[in-house]
Amino acid sequence: MKLNLKNAASFVSPITLQATMAQTAAANELLESGKGAGNDYIGWVHLPSSITDAFLNEVQAVADELRKRCEVVVVAGIGGSYLGAKAVNDALQHTFDAYQAKDRKDPYVVYAGNNIGEDYLADLMEFLRGKEFGIINISKSGTTTETALAFRLLKTMLEKQSGKAEAQKRIVAVTDAKKGALRSLATKEGYKTFVIPDNVGGRFSVLTPVGLLPIAVAGHDIKALVRGAQEMEKLTGTDVPAENNLSAQYAAIRNAIYRFGKTTEILVNFNPKLHFMAEWWKQLYGESEGKDNKGIFPASVDFTTDLHSMGQWIQEGQRTIFETVISVKNASKSVVIPSDEENLDGLNFLAGKRVDEVNKMAELGTRLAHVDGGVPNILIEIDKVDEYNIGQLIYFFERACGISGYMLGVNPFNQPGVEAYKKNMFALLNKPGYEAESKAIQARI
Repeated sequence: MKLNLKNAASFVSPITLQATMAQTAAANELLESGKGAGNDYIGWVHLPSSITDAFLNEVQAVADELRKRCEVVVVAGIGGSYLGAKAVNDALQHTFDAYQAKDRKDPYVVYAGNNIGEDYLADLMEFLRGKEFGIINISKSGTTTETALAFRLLKTMLEKQSGKAEAQKRIVAVTDAKKGALRSLATKEGYKTFVIPDNVGGRFSVLTPVGLLPIAVAGHDIKALVRGAQEMEKLTGTDVPAENNLSAQYAAIRNAIYRFGKTTEILVNFNPKLHFMAEWWKQLYGESEGKDNKGIFPASVDFTTDLHSMGQWIQEGQRTIFETVISVKNASKSVVIPSDEENLDGLNFLAGKRVDEVNKMAELGTRLAHVDGGVPNILIEIDKVDEYNIGQLIYFFERACGISGYMLGVNPFNQPGVEAYKKNMFALLNKPGYEAESKAIQARI
């Protein structure tokens, strides 16, 4: 993986950048020492290097059992309990995976419990009717409303459709080691379980069974994914000087630009397969940094698609933004543009070129135009979209996020603001224990 800061560093003074680099080194040391805010949730820092082949083999064995029994596996989870898995699966699977029914080797992996959409759940249940399906239920507590609601519906349906004994073999719980509603249910029903480590928060959990199990079920190489993360862990530790440390450099430049008045970071990709990597990234940075009236607002776009919708605003709108572009050096497949005798579309000047060459020139042209328009541009280049490179990218962003949060002076590992809507929702639904809140809300509405 490569990081190019040239078109971002030119927007800040050398003194500012030098100061942020020094702060980056200190923040990385604080993260490594385990003495910073939220230090009970930094188990992810050395998670890749702690993962053994024996553990991965266990995850793979459970995934293989689900793959053998199921046409469809539903991943029930919200936030970090599903975004990492979906990001990796979407990046690695065939673009039209959902339409490839004939001679299919891998089960469909679909997602539930990430919304409270009645039509969505009704459509999902209609899709599952008559199919051999299983469930991976991911929740530390087992009481997260969106996920618990979906699991209740799906568990009931599975038991009616396949029988309770078979359903028991097709449900896997990823939850707390000892406590919580899902742990109690899993023990009672005899479900296979995996543990969400106490010291790893949801948005940093993709390299735990939270992400690894659904990724393995989808047929992807979790060992290669972990190898990529392990390599990046080595490249971003405190023994690597900040000037050579990819995560430290990224944290430094984005904070320098933020202090210059650029308060929104747009993650850009030119490969549609990376759309949900951006969704995962938005949660990682939004939930980690958005506190105490601080934080860079994380947004994302898919280019060239969004150049025809957001391109104008990015080029000439408020100059409060900067871009981080994920560039994929090598496409996985090759499509050559043919020549056409009549050339009515005027594209013969492209004949003989690969589509990816055209895409790369669109990427370069866009980056240059946006820099000319006053938008700092950070460039991240990965070799190709595969498990190893995605594993590197995941850990790179995680490490940089921890460093950056400490540089901002916030606790990057809590999310107190997430609870606000839940209290209001429970009060409005008359959940026992929320009587006082219910009265207060009724007075407001």
